[in-house]
Amino acid sequence: RVKLNAQAIAALGLTSETVRTAITGANVNSAKGSLDGPSRAVTLSANDQMQSAEEYRQLIIAYQNGAPIRLGDVATVEQGAENSWLGAWANKEQAIVMNVQRQPGANIISTADSIRQMLPQLTESLPKSVKVTVLSDRTTNIRASVDDTQFELMMAIALVVMIIYLFLRNIPATIIPGVAVPLSLIGTFAVMVFLDFSINNLTLMALTIATGFVVDDAIVVIENISRYIEKGEKPLAAALKGAGEIGFTIISLTFSLIAVLIPLLFMGDIVGRLFREFAITLAVAILISAVVSLTLTP
Repeated sequence: RVKLNAQAIAALGLTSETVRTAITGANVNSAKGSLDGPSRAVTLSANDQMQSAEEYRQLIIAYQNGAPIRLGDVATVEQGAENSWLGAWANKEQAIVMNVQRQPGANIISTADSIRQMLPQLTESLPKSVKVTVLSDRTTNIRASVDDTQFELMMAIALVVMIIYLFLRNIPATIIPGVAVPLSLIGTFAVMVFLDFSINNLTLMALTIATGFVVDDAIVVIENISRYIEKGEKPLAAALKGAGEIGFTIISLTFSLIAVLIPLLFMGDIVGRLFREFAITLAVAILISAVVSLTLTP
């Protein structure tokens, strides 16, 4: 950064334009010449641009009475920021603040984790006097929200199993939905991995909502099968007959629920992009629930 001394310039009969022209001319990045031969020509280049404040101080900007006038004679030259009107401080010390933002569609938690993993490598490439620290991390609240949603999902599964036992009073009938719900959710996770979906508030909310739909299918099938067992039929025959009778109902119920989610897939703008993963995750969970209810539950 060059700060001109107006009195010194005026005393020497110079102008600020003279100084500007001298500085610009000293930093022209152009070829210094060439070597021409019979079959090839080589351009000569040199990295002679000034890099430090001391080099600028020694720059000759004009001659007066045969004596050189250097930039340091008429100006104060120092290392500084490009924009002196902007600054940043951390812990009462001047610092450089870098704000990192994720690209649209990227997972903010994965992005923050990747940056934190790169910090040691970045620190090693900097001078020992430079310290790199994280001043603010937006993912702290997001991680807490995701953890709360995961806890609510597990609580929803536990409450569903408990309520089934309170009403059915039958341990085998309780175990079957208790196994069907995790299987349906695990299958949904597999599809999410295939579709490159991330674990976020929307997908976890979809799984939490799907817990109720998932257990409904299993309970309907179990109730119909239990009705035939109570009439005295063998379990295998009751399972085949009960599942066969209720199969069309499960299928119609499943596609009715999925049809409600279809409009979300065609929404545009930000709202459509936000709820796309939510709608697909919920639809997949409902579809897998129907498959589990008609195959494994009986």
